[in-house]
Order: sequence, then structure tokens, then C-alpha cells
Amino acid sequence: MEWIINQLRERPELAIFLTLFLGFWLGKLRIGKFSLGTVTSVLLVGVLVGQLKIDVPGPIKSVFFLLFLFAVGYKVGPQFFRGLKKDGLPQVGFAVLMCVSVLVVTWLLALVMGYNPGEAAGLLAGSQTISAVIGVAEDTMANMGLDEAQRQSYINIIPVSYAVTYVFGTAGSAWVLSSLGPKLLGGLEKVKAACKELEAKMGSSEADEPGFMHAARPVTFRAYKIENEWFKQGRRVIDLEMYFQKDGKRLFVERLRKQGVVRDVSPNTVLNIGDEVVLSGRREFVIGEEDWIGNEIQDAQLLDFPAETLPVTVTKKTFAGKTVANIRRHKFMHGVSIRSIKRAGIEIPVLAQTKLDAGDVIEVVGTKQEVESAAVQIGYVDRPTHQTDMIFVGLGILIGGLFGALSIHIGGVPISLSTSGGALIAGLFFGWLRSKHPTFGRIPEASLWVLNNVGLNMFIAVVGIAAGPSFIQGFRDVGLSLFIVGAIATTLPLIIGLLLGKYVFKFHPAITLGCCAGARTTTAALGAIQDAVESETPALGYTVTYAVGNTLLIIWGVVIVLLI
Repeated sequence: MEWIINQLRERPELAIFLTLFLGFWLGKLRIGKFSLGTVTSVLLVGVLVGQLKIDVPGPIKSVFFLLFLFAVGYKVGPQFFRGLKKDGLPQVGFAVLMCVSVLVVTWLLALVMGYNPGEAAGLLAGSQTISAVIGVAEDTMANMGLDEAQRQSYINIIPVSYAVTYVFGTAGSAWVLSSLGPKLLGGLEKVKAACKELEAKMGSSEADEPGFMHAARPVTFRAYKIENEWFKQGRRVIDLEMYFQKDGKRLFVERLRKQGVVRDVSPNTVLNIGDEVVLSGRREFVIGEEDWIGNEIQDAQLLDFPAETLPVTVTKKTFAGKTVANIRRHKFMHGVSIRSIKRAGIEIPVLAQTKLDAGDVIEVVGTKQEVESAAVQIGYVDRPTHQTDMIFVGLGILIGGLFGALSIHIGGVPISLSTSGGALIAGLFFGWLRSKHPTFGRIPEASLWVLNNVGLNMFIAVVGIAAGPSFIQGFRDVGLSLFIVGAIATTLPLIIGLLLGKYVFKFHPAITLGCCAGARTTTAALGAIQDAVESETPALGYTVTYAVGNTLLIIWGVVIVLLI
């Protein structure tokens, strides 16, 4: 054991990976529905490892934190700038006001309690579950000309305050928005009914365009033997497809076996009793009442043909601003179904009246020829790849860091965005640029996950290890009172947001709930809301406010330090 401890002290990089291993493992453990979450677990494990008094080189922490911030900006950039357009301004205005309420409430509580800048920054980071504030606040303190001992004491108390307030910040946010939120908006049953009305308004019903529960309702292909008398005189493929459309179903005839010969079909191909056909469409359509055609059959040869799922990035010059229904009306969508829509990494409902934005990634499914033909009409075919455009990433962080290093002096105190703030702004711009010109700057989803999660948790691991020796004493100093203050800092802005959405902006209840979750960047709360109201419509209010909230709440890490 002593040998292992010595190795960790001599090779601090091993201590970081030990922290990541144990932190990620602990973060996956659940007691009922509760879990600490990865970030908090990594921090606490880092604190334990830090009791060994391990000295970790500073640049490691900064490098990973800049990668994380750039990835955050890149992910939300398209939605951030999209929100500045006319139709997104109400949600932007809501997010700004709610974020201001977060800052004001946290600042006032810190003043009342007499907190120092480190405690105030930790309170903001934990109660609002915005871990990046830790790094931004540290960078700001480094440029304030503080005495080194004082600065270090502030920095050491930040992760302590964060850890104390983060648990309620996560669990409390989900509870307030999913349980208390519907009550403030008229009652749970009323909100559920309003969500169903919104679904119907946007082109959804149980028999029409469900578009929900994507994992449970993929596009599928099924085969039937024609036996119904409706086909006695022969029916064209187009006749059958039109029959389905009149019944509110988008189903297509993809293949046919006639007199023992398997063949492709055209709109005018005639179908007769005894023929065997393959239908394609969303699962909720294909498993309906299509057995009136005849018995379903399992035929490997008939069903063995190339089908493809392609992710397509919507561009400004194609269908940005158009609805799903508008796309479906085009001839090139024959035989093609939309499986999912992702915006800023969040799945939004596939409803007839869902509007697409530049930068949205939609999955289209169908036969290989039909899908590839449709994909080039919709936007840029974003074929899966493992390669990340590191030229794009490196240049973005460099430019952002240099921009953030620029400072102005107010009262002799240098004020700047810091390199971390600059990396975030650069990520926003470069993410937006990628949505306009998707031929370059690709960061695959897996790589984005690594930059986001490993980048942040590497940073948090180093923070925990560095704060380890002073963490326990700091915890004793802040104690239970900070937990209570954190709960207040979490709850009040959410209630303010709910009231703003209902009485000032007059949003639909589902949109209000989604906007509150987005402005507070709490994806866990969005999931809890959707479970409570039994609808995915709250996601329609999440993405724009998430982009604004992610940006402002991180910048508040600079502001809170300067205010205290």
C-alpha cells in the first residue's frame, strides 16, 4: 500500500485516473431514483485522494477545462444565435430574466450570510448545478491582484460550497419543476390535458403522428400476404398508399413477390390477391390494422434488402424554418420516414408542426436509394465518422483564449472574460458556423461526449485533489447552514421562472416547464417533467433557453466574484 501511495505522489497523473475511475463508478450507483451524479462523485473522490497531499501540475486542469467549455459552446451555439431571431426572442427574454434572478438571489443570499467570493461562487455553482462556474471563478480571482494566501483560501472553499449545495441543486430542481411546477400552473391534470392539446395542435394523436418514445417506436419493415377481396380486381401501389394516407398513416410499399419472383415496385405496379408485399413506416403505423390485407409473413428473402438510417444536418438554405409536415409533402420523401430530431443534443418530438432549425440533426430511414436521395435534398448528409476536426477545435480555443485574455481596468482592477470565458464564446461562434457550413468543423457525438464529460471531470478531479487537505475543515466551517441557503438559492429562481412564464410571457404550460429547465440547464429536471406530464412537448421550450442559460450562468461565475 505504501508503494502505491508513493507512486501516486510521484506520478499525479495516476492519481487523476484513480479519481476518474472511482468517481464515475460511484456516480452510477443509485439508491432508488437518487444518485450523486458523476461530477459530484468525482469531486468527493478527488477530495479523498487529495488527503494524500498529491501535487498536481496546474496546466493539466486548465487544458481540460478549456476543452470542456469549447464543447459546451459548440453544442449550443446554433440555438444560441437562433434564439436571437424574432420567433426565438420571447424564450431568450425569459431565459435572460430567469438567469438574472438566479444571480440576484444568489448574490443577496451571499451578502446576508456574509460569504466571501469563494463561498459565493461555490453556492452559485452547486445550487444552480453549473460546475463550470468553479473554473471561471478561479480564473477571475487570479486576475484580481489578491494576496496569494487569501486567493488560495477562496479557491479551496469553492469546491466545498459546491459539494454541499449540489445535491439539492440537482434533486431539488427536478422535484420543484415536476411536482410543484404543474401545481403552480393550474394543477397536474390540467397541465397534462394542455400537453395533449398541444400535441394535437401540432399534428399528433394516437392514430396520427405520435412521434414520442422514439426508442420504442422505430421505423420498421414488415411483410404481408394479400388475401383481402379489396384487391380482387387489382390495385396499384399508389392506390394502397393513398388508402393508408386517408386513414392518417404514412406507409409505403417497398417490395413485392409476384408469382414467386421478388421485385421492386413503382407507383403503378398492380397488386393482386396472392402477392406478398413489404410495408415500411413508423412502427405504430405498421402494427395497426394492416392485417386486413392478409396474414403477416416472416420471409427472409423478401425482407432481405438494403435499408439505411442516415443522420442529416438541416442547413439554412434547405428546410430551416419549415415544419415536418412540409418536408413530408415532398415527392423525395416517398418511402422515407423521420425517425428522430436532435437539437443541441436534445431529442425533440417528431410532430407534424415541429419546425426545424439550421443545425438540427434528423435521422431519416428507408431503403438505401430512397434515403440517400431524400437526404441530399434536406441538408448535409452527416455520415457517422470517428474523426474530429482538431484543426477547428484547436483554432477555436486559441482564438477564444486570446480574446478572453484581453482586459479593461476599472478602478485599477483588471476585468476580462478570462481564457475560459473566451473559450466558451469561441465555442458558441464556431458551433454556429458549423451549422451554417457543415462541410467542416465536425465533432462526432462520441467525441463531444468525451470533451464535455472527460474535460469537465478531469478538471473537477484536479480541483478535488488540490482542495483535499483543506476540504474537511472547510466543510465544518460552512456546515448545515449553507445547505439550507443552497436549497433557497435553487428553489426561488425556479418559482420566479414559473410565474414569469405563466403571467408575463403567457407561455403554454409545457413550454413554461421546458423553459425553466432549459434556463437552469438541468436535463435531469426535463426528464422528470416529461415523466410527470406524460408528454415530450416540454422539450420544445428547452433548447433555446438551455443555450442562453449555459452561456449566462457560466459568465455569472465572473460576475459573482466581482460583486462580493
